[in-house]
Order: sequence, then structure tokens, then C-alpha cells
Amino acid sequence: MEAAEVIVASRRSVQLGPIVHRTRLALHPEPRLKPSHLATVFEMRITSKDQLRELYRQPSPRAAEKTRDRIDEATARFISLCPLAILSTAGADGTVDASPRGGPAGFIKVIDERHVAVPDLGGNNRLDSFQNIIANPHAGLLLMVPGKEETVRINGPAHLSIDSDLLASFTADLRPPKMALVVETQELFAHCAKAFRRSGVWKPASWALLKTAPDLAEIYECQFPSTTAEEMRATLEQVYADDLARD
Repeated sequence: MEAAEVIVASRRSVQLGPIVHRTRLALHPEPRLKPSHLATVFEMRITSKDQLRELYRQPSPRAAEKTRDRIDEATARFISLCPLAILSTAGADGTVDASPRGGPAGFIKVIDERHVAVPDLGGNNRLDSFQNIIANPHAGLLLMVPGKEETVRINGPAHLSIDSDLLASFTADLRPPKMALVVETQELFAHCAKAFRRSGVWKPASWALLKTAPDLAEIYECQFPSTTAEEMRATLEQVYADDLARD
């Protein structure tokens, strides 16, 4: 089995200071591409819209025309039942970020037919998404309801609000947030079920096949070798319990 050695400089966020260490990364024992073929992966690129379109059929009229800029009644009901969303942002330099946002069903608030608000319920305090919003005030939301194979997407201008009335209006199941992300529905459309059907993500029968996927503790053990997965798992569980209790 081949291995590559990298030097990783990082700061541990849980009771640990800055460290620099070496990690040996085990590569897949049977890579799908030989090293001699890797160069073409980076050379054979799509560089124009025309070249891209040649590979795909035209979208159906409904798909091409489904974008809206208002929140209709059915979409508002979907949002009122949504407990999980993916927030996408980009910095001024073009670097992108995507992170999960979760809460009780309905934690995302429909302000009016053009705007939604996402309460900040606390995370790792890196503030990557929020710093991006300040530098580049736009965001994308992918909203999901467990068991539903379709999703709703909202893209548009965004800002960070500390309006006291807005912050007090979120569900009583949560503490009042320090801040809320407000996104304008410049683009709103529902997304079809194909990705969820291919993945089987809502089908419990498929989960058993994935039970060996590493958790965060195992990933941290690779990235921070001075601690074990068991130690990190115990620390993370305590952090989760403390932070969620503050909700």
C-alpha cells in the first residue's frame, strides 16, 4: 500500500493549543486511476458553456421555467416543517463554504413572501459563513424534510440581522439567538427526488451498509494523533451536551 506524508499545521478547538505534526495518509490500495493517468484528469477540462451544453440534453420547459422569486403557500408549509438546511456562502475571494443548519421543525422563519430568516443557534465559533456574508452578502439554502425526497432551494442577497423583534419571534423551543441570517428569495425552486432516490438516504435499510463510516472522533484521531478516538469521542459528547443545553 502506498502512503503519502504531509505536514499538517492546525489548531485544536477543544482544550488544545496550536500544534504541528506529521501524519501518514494511507492511500486506497487499488486506486481507480494510475498515477500516470492523473495528469489528464486536470488537463481535460470543460472551459465554456457551449462545450458543457454539448454533453447534456436541454432541460424540460418546466425545469427551465421553475425559478420563482416569491414564497408560495406550499413552499411556506415545507419551510415550516424543515428541521435541516445546508447553508452555502462564498467569500470575497471566491472561496466557498457549505455548512449544516438544524433545529426543531420550523426553526427557519418565513418573514414575508420574499424573505426567510435562519437563527444562529451556535456552532464552533469559527464564523466562516457569517464572515463570508459580510464580505459577499449572498447565500444559498438547501432545505430538507426527513422522508421527503424533494428539496427546496433559496438563493439570493443575504444579511445578518440583530433586530430584537425578529430574534424574539423564533420558536419558543429555542433560546433567543444572538443573530439571524436573512435571505431574500431572488431564486426559489423545488428540486426533484433523483439524488435522494439514488442515495437511499431516507431508507433505513441502506444505513447498515454505511455503519462503518468514521465518526468525527475517528477523523480527528487521524488529524490529531496525540489523542485517541475514544478520548476525543468523550470530549465531543460533553461539548455537544453543554452546547445543546444552551439552546
